[in-house]
Amino acid sequence: MRGNDLLLRYLYDRKSWIVFFLLSLLFVDLLIWIDNGVAIRGDSMLYLNMLLILAMVAFLGWRFRKEMKYARALAQLAKEINEDWVETLPSAYFYQEEATNQLLQAANHWYGHKLSDSNAARSLEQDYVAAWVHEVKAPLTAMKLAIDANRSNQLIRNIESEWLRIHLLIDQQLYISRLPSLEADYVLEQTGIQRLAALEVRELASWCVEKNIAVEFEGEETLVRTDRKWCRFIIRQLMTNAVKYSPEGGTILLSTTVTPDGHVRLTIRDEGPGIASHDLPRIFDKGFTGGNGRLHNAATGLGLYLAKTVAAKIGISLTVQSELVAGTAMQMTFTVSNAFESVRT
Repeated sequence: MRGNDLLLRYLYDRKSWIVFFLLSLLFVDLLIWIDNGVAIRGDSMLYLNMLLILAMVAFLGWRFRKEMKYARALAQLAKEINEDWVETLPSAYFYQEEATNQLLQAANHWYGHKLSDSNAARSLEQDYVAAWVHEVKAPLTAMKLAIDANRSNQLIRNIESEWLRIHLLIDQQLYISRLPSLEADYVLEQTGIQRLAALEVRELASWCVEKNIAVEFEGEETLVRTDRKWCRFIIRQLMTNAVKYSPEGGTILLSTTVTPDGHVRLTIRDEGPGIASHDLPRIFDKGFTGGNGRLHNAATGLGLYLAKTVAAKIGISLTVQSELVAGTAMQMTFTVSNAFESVRT
């Protein structure tokens, strides 16, 4: 708040003082005028009134500087607040300022306890989810071994596609539980981007076979500097969407290019129904399924949201190009210098 605005606000807050002073001055003037025993000339009365008003103005100016010093400091602290804001509270001169500081300190202490309890509960929930996922993975692994041993059975092959869907959902949940601690679970290394993509294609092979979808690679293998595990997670979300919305007998094209700036770009292009232009700005929003998602009831609105969240954290740019009936192209761009690495160092 500017100085003039602050002064006007102070005068407005002290309007009762000013009104009381002016009414008192007027009352005294009336008494002097009515009482014949007090003889004061008109110009002397005017001089006395002006003197008292000037004294009141000087008093208000002094009080303004005294009282608003704390308010100014508090307003500045609100603009530049940080984690140790309680330690930088302005010193109190009046009792109401001291009471305000006590209230702010008590509120900070109370909310600190609430936040600590909330973090403890969230940590316990995350540990429970992670433990549950690991427990569920054991029977899933046993099921996978049984499926691999009986691939000649058509019924077993049908079960494999359903097993894959369960595996992907559980794996996604595991990554969700790890997401808050991603910074502590991040290792940068040189790796071939097509090799990572091929590993995810292999994971989805049974689903692709079920839908008779061909997966083709285009461009040369290119090295990028990223985290293998989290990068594969992003590719998996994009590939899952591509397979889900691709028509039977369709083709998914994974192409690698290098931009003039030296950035590496992996594009995953499908032949699905495409995305309406009015849905494009929202496809990375949490819980947004769009028109295609409502047609395919299996959509949760989490895959692209998680992919975008992880990509933003590890320095990958995620963009989309799509038109109705013309398919969708999801692009992962790896910059020459990883932004996440520069932040960490």
